[in-house]
Amino acid sequence: MTVSVIIKTLNEEKRIAATIESALAALEGKGGEVIVADSGSSDRTVEIASQYPVVIAQIAPPALPSCGIGPQLGFQYSRCDHICLIDGDMLLDAAFLDAALKLLADNPSLGGVTGHVEEMHVSNLEFARRVRRNAPENRAGPIDRMNGGGLYRRSAIEAVGYLSDRNLHGYEEFELGIRLRSAGWGLYRLDRRFVQHFGHTVNSYRLLVRRWKSKYLYGIGELLRASLGKPYFRQVLKELPELKLWALVYLWWLLSLALILFLSDKLMAFAAVGAIFAGVLLLVSLKKRSFSMGLYTVVAWFFHAAALPVGLLRRRRRPSDPVESRLLGKPA
Repeated sequence: MTVSVIIKTLNEEKRIAATIESALAALEGKGGEVIVADSGSSDRTVEIASQYPVVIAQIAPPALPSCGIGPQLGFQYSRCDHICLIDGDMLLDAAFLDAALKLLADNPSLGGVTGHVEEMHVSNLEFARRVRRNAPENRAGPIDRMNGGGLYRRSAIEAVGYLSDRNLHGYEEFELGIRLRSAGWGLYRLDRRFVQHFGHTVNSYRLLVRRWKSKYLYGIGELLRASLGKPYFRQVLKELPELKLWALVYLWWLLSLALILFLSDKLMAFAAVGAIFAGVLLLVSLKKRSFSMGLYTVVAWFFHAAALPVGLLRRRRRPSDPVESRLLGKPA
């Protein structure tokens, strides 16, 4: 068998049928398997998936949903030499696997290959910004992480212990990437489409609240906790420029608190705090060329900065331990 396509799901009834069909089509003529790794869907995701010749695994108590637990659950049940990871709201490009398998075969030191994620729903400020920016993780060539999934070499994953840290609610692909690179494996992005992604279409502020409730924003703190004492900890700090931004936000908060606590004229103190906020908002709005985008950016800073220490202090399970789960279906 060649490729295990792992589909991460949590309440994906709207897209799961099309996602599974795209994975099965991509495997035609290659041999392989499709594994639906479900994190406890309460909708018809599992019912719909059971109509296809796929393996269906679902977490069971005490396991809890997280961004990191789905991939590891699928890897736990996989059997093939290559692991293709996609979400339950993606369509796998039919020709991607051929190109990725060839690249891995020709380059034994590569641990993973991905392509471009084509966003199909860009209807909120955050996703519009994400799609337009020319960030390093969106460029073709050697990369430090495979945002959005991709094709991994099984031997590389086994060499670093596990596919995905079940404790992480975000940054799980960054964490895998740095483990692979620290062990000598490379990652590469082909200049071709990997998947089409039908992502969030909700208001950006609602998305921030949803990501707080789902603990997604805790991811960077959980990543720092996971990396403590590891040989690549300094590299993690170096490759996360957002940490410097959150540090500045903490200094801003401390300055504001100091003004309120130590200025005897409280009216003056609150006026100073308001003036600082207005000044920062003005500068960001000018940079973004939009007041609404500037306001959203500052609010997002506050959410992320507040979430970091919460994630840092969360308890951890050993990521290599088997994920508590049950099989709900498999091909005849």
